[in-house]
Amino acid sequence: MTSILILCTGNSCRSQMAEGFLKTYDPDLDVHSAGTRPAGAVHPLAVRVMREVGIDLSAHRSKSLNAFLDRPFDYVITVCDDARESCPLFTGKVDHRLHFSFEDPVYATGSEQERLAVFRMVRDRIAERFRQFFDETLSPS
Repeated sequence: MTSILILCTGNSCRSQMAEGFLKTYDPDLDVHSAGTRPAGAVHPLAVRVMREVGIDLSAHRSKSLNAFLDRPFDYVITVCDDARESCPLFTGKVDHRLHFSFEDPVYATGSEQERLAVFRMVRDRIAERFRQFFDETLSPS
C-alpha cells in the first residue's frame, strides 16, 4: 500500500484538501496530512468548498507532523507557497519528496463570497495537480 504524507504549515486548508482528493481517487491509499504549526482545526471555508465537490472534511482535524516522524512514507508532498510561511521539512524516512505550490487561501480578504472564490480556485488547482500526480505516478494502468 502506498503511503503519502502531505505537509503545510497550519494543516487547515491545502494539505487537508489534497488528502481528501487523494482518498477519493483511491480509498486504498494510506494518506495523511500534517503541519509544522497546526491551526487546531480545519478551516470552515475549506470544509465548505470541499463539500461542494462531494468530499466531507468535517471530521478531519489539524495534526502536527511530529505525530508522523517515526513512520516511513513513500511520498512526502509539501504544498506551501506563501512567502509569509515556511514549508515544513520532514525528517523521517521518505522514498520521494515532492513540492506542489499553492497559495494559502487563509490569507484571502474581502467579502465571504470573495474569500470563497479564492478557496474554490485553490481547491480546483489542488484537485487538478493531485489528479495528475495520481494518474501519472500512482494509478495502476
